[in-house]
Amino acid sequence: MEKRRIGKSDLEVYPFSLGGNVFGWTADEKTSFNILDAYTDAGFNFIDTANVYSVWAPGNKGGESETIIGNWLKKSGKRKDLIIATKVGAAFSPDNRGLKKDYILKQVEDSLQRLQTDYIDLYFTHYDDLSTPIEETLEAYTQLIKEGKVRYIGASNISDDRLVESILKSRKNGYAEYVCLQPEYNLYDRMRYEVEHEPVVERYELGVVCYYSLASGFLTGKYKFDETVRGSRSEAVNKYMNEKGKLIIEALDQVAAQLDATPAQVALAWLIARPSVTAPIASVSQASQLDILKAVDLKLSDGAIEKLSIASKYVKPFNLC
Repeated sequence: MEKRRIGKSDLEVYPFSLGGNVFGWTADEKTSFNILDAYTDAGFNFIDTANVYSVWAPGNKGGESETIIGNWLKKSGKRKDLIIATKVGAAFSPDNRGLKKDYILKQVEDSLQRLQTDYIDLYFTHYDDLSTPIEETLEAYTQLIKEGKVRYIGASNISDDRLVESILKSRKNGYAEYVCLQPEYNLYDRMRYEVEHEPVVERYELGVVCYYSLASGFLTGKYKFDETVRGSRSEAVNKYMNEKGKLIIEALDQVAAQLDATPAQVALAWLIARPSVTAPIASVSQASQLDILKAVDLKLSDGAIEKLSIASKYVKPFNLC
């Protein structure tokens, strides 16, 4: 298992990022500690969270995931061995969101306090804020890096035009520059990343840590097409329960059987094999589900990659001039 560098930063991670979105939602603090212990004991070092996780859960107000991770960092003493990514910009409420400078400077202090750390390795724009000038947002990030509170910045849920504009403004004005993109990308949802994002990623040498790597759990193969999907992810999973989804699961099952692996391991290995991808993000609700970590050592043949790619094929959009 070899580390990969995130874009043009000096951050080196193993090709799997543990998603913290479930901490304080489907995993309580004790369970979350067990997951974090198992993940790091296996030698992995990249944890992804956000300031708003998990505001959507009943009774939560946001910050629960960072708080749990911070409590675990204090207990474990492993902070110096890890790459911690968190985010700013998503909405706690309609009037508590955005990328204005003062807001970012306040939110980073809250995140640092919850995480019980002096610095954030990778700080993401979680959602773009079209009402705030790009320069204002970049000025905030630049200040935080100069102060040592943030090491590098990344972007998620941002258009390619705005991403490129941000990078060019950074280079022109000496602002901090995005080194990483966090897009939605998995075997089912391929087109936007491969058609729109990947050319930008390659042109500007960005790292890529993709979310929904297992399509909200659909690519684990645990959902049956002849049964009603139930549970916390039912709404997200139902969009995959169609003919395309069935073809993908069939291909995953076939490849998994040949390799004595699980569909989830194969789906992640397919992402890891993509040259532009640094590390897929996936979350688990219990430590026993971390068998997906075996994906990093799973070598897919060209034939297996082709089988999966054909099953998940898409039609590129055709624009008339």
